[in-house]
Amino acid sequence: MKNYFKSIAKYSALFSLVVATNSCEEYLDVKPENIVTETAAYENFTRFQGFTEELYMCIPDFTNAYWTNSWNWGEDEIQSTARDFHFVVKIDNGNFLGWQSEHDGWQAGWMNRNRGNMNTGNNRFNKDLYTLGWYGIRKANLGLANLDLLQEATQEEKDLIKGQLLFFRGWFHFQFMQYFGGLPYVDQVIPADEPITLPRLSYAECAEKAAADFRAAADLLPADWDNTVVGKRTETKNALRINKIMALGYLGKNYLWAGSPLMNKASTGSESYNTEFCRKASEAFAELLNITESGGSKHALLPFAKYSDNFYTTGQNWAIPGGTEAIFRGPYLGAHNSTYGTAKQYQPAPILTDGDVKFLPTANYVDNYGMANGLPIENPTQADPVSGYDPSYPWRNRDPRFYNDIIYDGVKMVNGTMPANNVANRNANLFTGGSYRNISTGSRTGYLLYKFIPITANMYDGGYDWGSNLNIHLPWMRLSDVYLMYAEATAVAYNSATAKDPSYSKTAVEAINFVRDRAGVGHVASRFTSSLNAFLPELRRERAVELAFEGHRFNDLRRWLLLTKSPYTLKKSIEFDRDASFNAATPKTNKVNNLRQVTILERNFSDKHYWLPLKNSDVSMYAEFFQNPGW
Repeated sequence: MKNYFKSIAKYSALFSLVVATNSCEEYLDVKPENIVTETAAYENFTRFQGFTEELYMCIPDFTNAYWTNSWNWGEDEIQSTARDFHFVVKIDNGNFLGWQSEHDGWQAGWMNRNRGNMNTGNNRFNKDLYTLGWYGIRKANLGLANLDLLQEATQEEKDLIKGQLLFFRGWFHFQFMQYFGGLPYVDQVIPADEPITLPRLSYAECAEKAAADFRAAADLLPADWDNTVVGKRTETKNALRINKIMALGYLGKNYLWAGSPLMNKASTGSESYNTEFCRKASEAFAELLNITESGGSKHALLPFAKYSDNFYTTGQNWAIPGGTEAIFRGPYLGAHNSTYGTAKQYQPAPILTDGDVKFLPTANYVDNYGMANGLPIENPTQADPVSGYDPSYPWRNRDPRFYNDIIYDGVKMVNGTMPANNVANRNANLFTGGSYRNISTGSRTGYLLYKFIPITANMYDGGYDWGSNLNIHLPWMRLSDVYLMYAEATAVAYNSATAKDPSYSKTAVEAINFVRDRAGVGHVASRFTSSLNAFLPELRRERAVELAFEGHRFNDLRRWLLLTKSPYTLKKSIEFDRDASFNAATPKTNKVNNLRQVTILERNFSDKHYWLPLKNSDVSMYAEFFQNPGW
């Protein structure tokens, strides 16, 4: 970590160093008014905002950081066997060191890459969380330390600068904390030539410091930059700028994580929730939702017909996905101007596309998608007269989000003309032994994931080589996530599914139902609201469905202390035979025979796997910065 501080300290004097590259004679010939000083970046709002905006370019795009991209590390996804360099494969093997560039020969991970190539430019390949996160923390501290130099500015301009800097300092620390646990909370500029002695804090201590930064940022920032004098200068182009809603969202998330069983165990030894942290989380989310629901910001759930706009856009040139539902997104660097993009990683090769790295939804995770009436599937191989699930007709009457996200047997995959020798693959052949089933470059599980790509993104329908017309970019946080985090925090804080924050109108279960209403899913059944113990599993299932494959599951399983417990250690496939009555025109109601699930792998985890290991080079710097247990 010291190396990161040393290398980034140089940027604090960037402008004066540029001048110093000239010869002595040339330097002496420069007019005094043309010399850029170390303080020039802070003297007025325009310059200070330019300094601050580099922080946005420190946010990695986990969706498009490499040619193919791995960000789902729970039991939700499994990779094809053609390659093994992505982090999800290393996690499956128990090698959690694989997040580090030293253990990633391909430099494919978005958490850490070769530090010599990291920068804040426009190249998506040159960004990672670890390097630029520490850089971002130092840059935020540099800005905060020099706020007094901002004299040529209104109070609004000063508040906007300070609010952004505080948010980023909290956000980068939060990202590190959720993976590594309590760390030194760096809230001052550390001179590069001085030894570091900052001790690791407990998770709770770090969370309190991050909360102070998020709270202060929320108090300084507007809910909508377009409604400020400064924001009017860039009206309609302020969607990515840090605002009050983002700060409140991460204030609540930071508190909920601190209150979760894993983090509470690390802080206090107790494996239960910390209800006081959850109460604070509920309060922050309630404040956010009151603003959004009253029209105080542009944030709102997208209608289900536009659900995919959260994740991708088509035919809109460089339009960034997200819409009104996106709370926090990083810059989008246009990864899909190349066909070697994320779209290929979800389609079987060579049937619909090329490429060999494929990411497949596991059958056991897909079981979380219950029935349209809102009831869960208790056992995927047994009929349930209560929910209406029938294993002979497993695709019938399912949650509408199942049909949006998941490709199952018989779904039409190609609209356009296909060669005669491939026309039999127009519909997904995902039954056992079907042409789409291929452990190397096809489906290992009997399902495909199409939440982030349109059906037409194949070599026959013109979506295979769309260039800038297909743009995939997932948000770090969206509004439906806030509703579900509010539901969890509130239910735990007040020990009831029907409780609500005193300042907000919705109860915990009503917040879930509000999200379900958007998709047309039945409400949470009364049997799940009788106690907190009955409610939490259904809430967790709702998070699994609504936020499926968006990068949340791994951290959710960790914070709930479920990562090492069966069935969350299993990855399964669905196996079945097509019935003779198969009809390609009606895939939802097709009958199947001999439906069963087969375990592909079981992850052998222990308690040490709840936290990622720190870099050995960092923990060797000084005694107070120690390694996580077991590593």
